[in-house]
Amino acid sequence: MTGLHAIKKEIVEIGRRIYNRGYAAANDGNISVRLDSERIVITPTGVSKGFMDPDSMVICSLEGKSLTRNACPSSEIKMHLTVYANRPEIQSVVHAHPPYATAFGITGIPLTQAMLPEVIMTLGGIPLVEYGTPGTDALSRPLIPYIKDHDAFLMQNHGALTIGNDLSTAYYRMETLEHFAHIAFISHLLGKIHTLPGPEVSKLLDIRRKQGGTGVFHPTACNSAAADACAILETGETVVESAITGASGPKPQEISEHFIAELVRKLLRELS
Repeated sequence: MTGLHAIKKEIVEIGRRIYNRGYAAANDGNISVRLDSERIVITPTGVSKGFMDPDSMVICSLEGKSLTRNACPSSEIKMHLTVYANRPEIQSVVHAHPPYATAFGITGIPLTQAMLPEVIMTLGGIPLVEYGTPGTDALSRPLIPYIKDHDAFLMQNHGALTIGNDLSTAYYRMETLEHFAHIAFISHLLGKIHTLPGPEVSKLLDIRRKQGGTGVFHPTACNSAAADACAILETGETVVESAITGASGPKPQEISEHFIAELVRKLLRELS
């Protein structure tokens, strides 16, 4: 069994990665690991994830009581405890505010489009969880209907949450979630998106199940009535309104290769 000090060091390293990647600013975010059937270790409140040390980690009971003298756990510990209570096999929880995933949560667009096979196999569906006040039961309660069937969550107006059978898996799922959100954002701006057909999605879910993945994935099925909330309209090649071109710009089907190249260069300059 991995020693407690080694687990604390791993949390510090993951915190540093989260901070350096811009997934959390200032003291945002929180990380926890289940130690046994009665305890977890979690990041302290009010400490930047990029500047933690192993001795600052807080051990708590599964009821949320601090077992570390003169130490206060993250104010959002209830969210972590809700996950552990509903998923006995889960050993780690990571919460952060990755910019692109957080932006999808703010705009109310769930990342449930069948776009990338790796995302379907790794994460399955990524639901949008209703907003709740941080640090209260109102943040945890909306998670409960989704916990058993998902491993990654968009928190409305509050970042993202990923879980795993170990800390590395929980963290890498956060990376995958943000990478997917980034790609979905750029694809939406370009104005044309190819989604995967149903039979291909089924194959990918079969692979996910064979690899031990669980949960459900229902690709977003949008129509004209829901177009404002969906980046994808139909399976296959889809043209969506581009925020770059606007109503007075060229229609998506009339966009030339030169225009696409210029648009990509502009996006890369803005994102660099």
